[in-house]
Amino acid sequence: MTMHLKNIALVGHGGSGKTTLAETMLFTAGVLSRLGRVEDGNTAMDFEPEELKRQSSISSAFHQYTWAKRVVNIVDTPGDQNFFADTRNCIQATDGALLVIDAVDGIKVQTELAWDLAAEFHLPCTIFINKLDRERADFNRVYESVTEAFSPKPVLLQLPIGSESEFNGVVDLVRMTAFAYDSGGKRKEIPIPEALKGQAETARENLIESVAEADDALLERYLEGETPSGDEIRDALKQGLFSRSLIPVFCGSVLKNVGIDLLMDMISEYFPSAAERGPWQGIDPETGETVEQPPDPNAPFSGLVFKTVTDPYYGRLSIFRVVSGTIGGDGAFFNVNKGIKERYSQLLQLAGREQKPITEAGPGAIVAVAKLKETGTGDTLCSETRKIRFPVVEPPTPLISFAVKPKSTGDEDKVFSSLARLNEEDVGLALTRNAETKEILLSGAGQVHIETTVEKLKRKFGVEVVLELPKIPYRETIKKKVRVQGRHKKQTGGHGQFGDCWIQLEPLPRGDGFEFVDAIVGGVIPRQYIPAVEKGIVESAQRGVLAGFPCIDFKVTLDDGSYHAVDSSEMAFKIAGSLAFRKAAEQAQPVLLEPIMEVTITAPDEYMGDIMGNLNSRRGRVLGMDSKGKNQVIRAHVPMAEFLTYAPDLNSMTGGRGTYTMKFSHYDEVPAQLAQKIIEQTKKDAE
Repeated sequence: MTMHLKNIALVGHGGSGKTTLAETMLFTAGVLSRLGRVEDGNTAMDFEPEELKRQSSISSAFHQYTWAKRVVNIVDTPGDQNFFADTRNCIQATDGALLVIDAVDGIKVQTELAWDLAAEFHLPCTIFINKLDRERADFNRVYESVTEAFSPKPVLLQLPIGSESEFNGVVDLVRMTAFAYDSGGKRKEIPIPEALKGQAETARENLIESVAEADDALLERYLEGETPSGDEIRDALKQGLFSRSLIPVFCGSVLKNVGIDLLMDMISEYFPSAAERGPWQGIDPETGETVEQPPDPNAPFSGLVFKTVTDPYYGRLSIFRVVSGTIGGDGAFFNVNKGIKERYSQLLQLAGREQKPITEAGPGAIVAVAKLKETGTGDTLCSETRKIRFPVVEPPTPLISFAVKPKSTGDEDKVFSSLARLNEEDVGLALTRNAETKEILLSGAGQVHIETTVEKLKRKFGVEVVLELPKIPYRETIKKKVRVQGRHKKQTGGHGQFGDCWIQLEPLPRGDGFEFVDAIVGGVIPRQYIPAVEKGIVESAQRGVLAGFPCIDFKVTLDDGSYHAVDSSEMAFKIAGSLAFRKAAEQAQPVLLEPIMEVTITAPDEYMGDIMGNLNSRRGRVLGMDSKGKNQVIRAHVPMAEFLTYAPDLNSMTGGRGTYTMKFSHYDEVPAQLAQKIIEQTKKDAE
């Protein structure tokens, strides 16, 4: 079975027609009795309510068909940058990628990212130029841009017959024949149209040259003037596809079902099976050494969990690729990452929105089991007799964050636990509680990503929330050295309270934190009370003197004081330390600090002017600029407060072709006029 099983990811920019292609493939193979349409919300692969509302895939879907005695698992991945983390996760479970490009819009930003992703996983890749029946479709323009943008150089295997509404067939350059299609998607072989003969002969020469370069023996014979046979061309194509030295290009129309059967022929004939992809590399968890796991059905079981889904009927579904061995319809396996044994009672095959129970699965199979207690996305499952851990892709850095507040008071814990379950399903999300601002923070790839998650939260868990911009974690510090006394004296009916300390407060370099120096001599403050002074200072520093933000980067030297034999206590000295800090901080020229983010922005050269101007308006400081292919990469420091809403703005500026990452860099002083506004607003909010 492993020799006849192929796992193919459909990748590309959103709207290029991946979901409709999957639908047409399933229909052509006889899996579906009728063709659904994305616009009608009745396709096999898009079924989540959020997908139907947006008419766009937000989560990878799985199905399979049999064609030319090969079983093909198709993975329809999202093409929207908001949900691309799911594409990254799922592509690692496949053996090849089919990059779908719109013949009208051509290459767009997610097209390039999908291409880079296939290269990252060394996946054999084929390009399908779709929508040739559309108005303004231009095959030659798109193919030219493909050859300029991608390496290795793509090679044409087909030419379109007709254009726009007249498009009705393709020329097969391997067999040098043509196929015309009727309105029902049925093909018939026809002679190559006269108008295309010259172009077809030139394209075939280019094809033969390209495939000959992928096979040394064939190249030698070709240079001696020998023309390869059709079988030799096919063998060399397969070899070139496996090694990624060739990228075959096909064309057609998904909506008119033109060329889809030929594309399916190619997948069955050329793409590698699970067995042909060879062994997976993993880590021996006991020795830390790299080991190989061949796709042998008789070897001990191993598999990689690459996706988790919350299903209303089955509960939590763990979807995994079987790497080696054969597993039955129920049983147990070992989770290497968690170090525990997990039991399952049913093995499921995914078919769009449905899950079908199956009795066994071998290498290459993509299957699911329900209700594993500890297993999450990225975990390796295996036999206890042969432990292995497979590496997984790193989740992307979230670009935008919102504070999530429940609509109903008292629902904070329910909101957090429900979002945590959605986070298991979507590795592109990040969920944190900010202890300082007491906010639940939900981070993701973009505003659409966050809004979709909120819609799911309401639908799946009945929880409604409000999104707000997060509070900025400002800090305070000091700029001047001072020496003050902190004295706490209180007389009550019984024992009084007495604590007296002198401290020096001075600034430290940015990032050095807090330093406490005990310079007491002669026992003027007993040893047991000194930690209490430090504790009072630390607690007081958590509520700075300007606007109540934590104070950082300062040094305190305790150098004098006095005590009372009866009335002194740890509490009295703690209060004295706190009073001393507040008095000193007020005199030491306190200032407000803001978090500065290190930002890396990647976008085509033509948008650099707009991006630079926008960074300046956000108080950004450019650190440097580099070239990366056709893109420019800007590194800059930008205040976090100015960057909370950058994702939609960059998208708008670059037509979706710009991307960015950011990470915390350091704290820096807020300009005085801004600081005053922040302090006033913070005090107003506190009241």
